[in-house]
Amino acid sequence: MTTTVSNAAITPSIKEKSKSKMPAIMVKPAAVVRWAFPPVLGIALFIFAWAVLHHFRPELPGPVSTWTSAVELFADPFYNNGPNDQGIGWNILNSLGRVGLGFGLAALIGIPLGFILGRVQFINQMFAPIISLLRPVSPLAWLPIGLLVFKAAEPASIWVIFISSIWPIILNTAAGVSQVPQDYLNVARVLRLSEWKVFTTILFPSSLPYLLTGIRLSIGVAWLVIVAAEMLTGGVGLGFWVWDEWNNLNVEHILIAIFVVGIVGLLLEQALLLLAKRFSYEG
Repeated sequence: MTTTVSNAAITPSIKEKSKSKMPAIMVKPAAVVRWAFPPVLGIALFIFAWAVLHHFRPELPGPVSTWTSAVELFADPFYNNGPNDQGIGWNILNSLGRVGLGFGLAALIGIPLGFILGRVQFINQMFAPIISLLRPVSPLAWLPIGLLVFKAAEPASIWVIFISSIWPIILNTAAGVSQVPQDYLNVARVLRLSEWKVFTTILFPSSLPYLLTGIRLSIGVAWLVIVAAEMLTGGVGLGFWVWDEWNNLNVEHILIAIFVVGIVGLLLEQALLLLAKRFSYEG
């Protein structure tokens, strides 16, 4: 006995499915508007406040003149007319290079040290007062020490970035290791796992969210410090470029540099946030 299914029985189900999908498609534009409207409104209010301030203080460049200068500036960002006259692109790359070196050294030393402090209570208690003493010191206070030790501005700038950005890595890594449930370590002790096996299978996966948070905070501190350090040490970089533009009384370029520093810092933070989500247990 064969069973036949008519087209009339199939057609309503297809129509019902197509109707059920329609609301999901129609909701997307509204969701995009809800997501985009608050930041767009905030930017618009910021530009409006900036224009009002320019109206009452004409010596401060307004949004229009600053935008015009930015278009001209980024039309050729990589020109090179000598060591003291280079495009903003070279200044950004040089600052990023210094941040990369200083931050890389901080991560290379801070991550293992954080694991040791979180794992060994005696060493944690031994280093706790030293970290508490040095961590609040202003980054620029370390610059004369760097100049004295390294006898050059370039390594002194990297030293300032290193000493300023290492503390969030150490503290967050140690906090992550100390938050590992004791039951996990008891099971590892019963199974007689080696210390390396405990590190790779228990400590590192459990403390990874804390570690990534420390790295994100550290890169923010490093990018914050480099501009001030370059103002004092000179060389090609955003900090020296800002100071040079101030000496030339080119306030539009100073405002552009402020936005560039903010945008680059935002991109670095967002990249690390995506990395943290990639390795989070929820993702």
